[in-house]
Amino acid sequence: MADWRYTHGLHDLGGGTWAWLQPDGGWGWSNAGLIESDGETLLVDTLMGVGLTREMLAEMRASVPAAAAIGRLVNTHSNVDHTLGNQVLAGSEIIAARATAEAIAAFDPASLADVAAWEARGEAGDFFLETMGRRFDFTGVVTTPPTRTFERELTLQVGAKQVRLTNLGPAHTEADTIVFSPADKTVFTGDLLFNQGHPIVWDGPIANWIAACDHILALDVETVVPGHGPVTDKSAVRNLKDYFEFVMAESKARLDAGLGWEEAASDIALDGFRGWGEAERIVANVRAAYRDLGADVRGGGPGGVFGAMQRYRRAHAHPQHA
Repeated sequence: MADWRYTHGLHDLGGGTWAWLQPDGGWGWSNAGLIESDGETLLVDTLMGVGLTREMLAEMRASVPAAAAIGRLVNTHSNVDHTLGNQVLAGSEIIAARATAEAIAAFDPASLADVAAWEARGEAGDFFLETMGRRFDFTGVVTTPPTRTFERELTLQVGAKQVRLTNLGPAHTEADTIVFSPADKTVFTGDLLFNQGHPIVWDGPIANWIAACDHILALDVETVVPGHGPVTDKSAVRNLKDYFEFVMAESKARLDAGLGWEEAASDIALDGFRGWGEAERIVANVRAAYRDLGADVRGGGPGGVFGAMQRYRRAHAHPQHA
């Protein structure tokens, strides 16, 4: 495996592919990518807002002449940290899986900027404000949904390169697309891979995410660009598959013992994943596992899953639980 440095900014992966990285890869700090061939370019995802996206594009254009006119953008999924900068590429073709496009079109970005509304939501609001709401600039965002959609697979031509889009969701979200450049043996996974951080299951089922890991592992790739965290190889995909198999087994044991999903999440020791960031996501993942196992996960404590993650953060604030 190449020794990729995990530093902020543009990283040349070789062969006409680049990764844009945003350490530490936690809530909102996502990665993006660029594929170039024969003067044509394809951007993989935008960032958490207009300003961050413009900064990224300025550096890409300074380093890659063909990026002066990016003809196409792929949104790997609908989460705002991968889509809020879409308007900066409004003149380009924006491509996504159909379910992703529908979710982006339905989202109101003004809901993010209303701090007063989040402050009124108790622990759930505190969670958002502490993890993202006070760290990012949500002003000036205009909803800019994809203009071209597909269901499961779409092959694009970028100059001399064939680029394959495959929707492996629902898993992390309602649809999750990987962007695979066979000529470069490189895959941009979107949030189907969190490297060195806990993933989070918004939609699931978890079995789909495990199957997505198997799909990526079967590809002829050497370089894997995750949605969050350092550039890696297939080893991180194997680690993520192991994580989900662990979550399912530990959740089933606690469901069988009669524990509720929030109690179960706090009871699970994460020693095997020590050093992974955003440990509070175990709460959402156990809730998803309980749902997949047939349990009724409605209700719970105040603030739903966001309130539960905030309570976990406060109860497990020591470094060994990071």
